[in-house]
Amino acid sequence: MEHAERSAAMITVSDRSAEGSREDRSGPIGARLLEQDGWSVTAVVVPDEAQAITTAILTAAERGDALIVTSGGTGLGPRDVTPEATLQLLDREVPGIAERLRAMVADQLPASMLSRGVAGVRGRSLIVNVAGSPGAVQDGMPVILAVASHVADQVRGGDHR
Repeated sequence: MEHAERSAAMITVSDRSAEGSREDRSGPIGARLLEQDGWSVTAVVVPDEAQAITTAILTAAERGDALIVTSGGTGLGPRDVTPEATLQLLDREVPGIAERLRAMVADQLPASMLSRGVAGVRGRSLIVNVAGSPGAVQDGMPVILAVASHVADQVRGGDHR
């Protein structure tokens, strides 16, 4: 895969981190894991607002990022709107990724079943929502990275391997 196809965005969705009253602890973990896997990463923090989330995702997709990961805003709180903001942007859903992210820790952490994160493709970008905790990002990134390069190749017209 060409270098340009190994660009990623790590978008942290958090009111408190966006306003500077709390350190972003999940985004740096995601960015580090992406970089360790050879991805060039742009990291941003946005508030839990649909327009801010949509803008960040669209900016990354228009920049040509092959992988866009959001962290946060996937729960049941009144300001948790990341899945809704993401769904309106997707050309196609890829539900298996989100299902796997929820299922992999459900036995140890039943609350993971409450994440409403989604995954899908917009143009040539794979977009995946993960829960906002550092643990969710640490555990979820290997799942995402296991398929991200293959998805990037497929949406650019590559053959199945």
